[in-house]
Amino acid sequence: MAVFVIDTATGQVATRRQLVEAGVVAPDDPGVPRPWLAIQGPGDASTMWYAVMRKRERGVFIGALVLRHQGRHALLRDRGWEEVPIEEIGVPAEA
Repeated sequence: MAVFVIDTATGQVATRRQLVEAGVVAPDDPGVPRPWLAIQGPGDASTMWYAVMRKRERGVFIGALVLRHQGRHALLRDRGWEEVPIEEIGVPAEA
């Protein structure tokens, strides 16, 4: 269960915990540094139930959490959003 964040410049998705483990953010800092942005959704989301979606809009990436196999999930896919594969969620080595 996690809080998901997206790098608005690259579209990379990670969990806040992964940012802490990579040293990008301090454990006691409630925010995340730019270009990372928290994806709105429940703070205890699990990829078992939620799909992490992203889309490039006006030159930046935006993200969303949606329940899998629900109407909103299909709607976003139809509107050009892509589901982020679970194995791609993480902090790149160069971060």
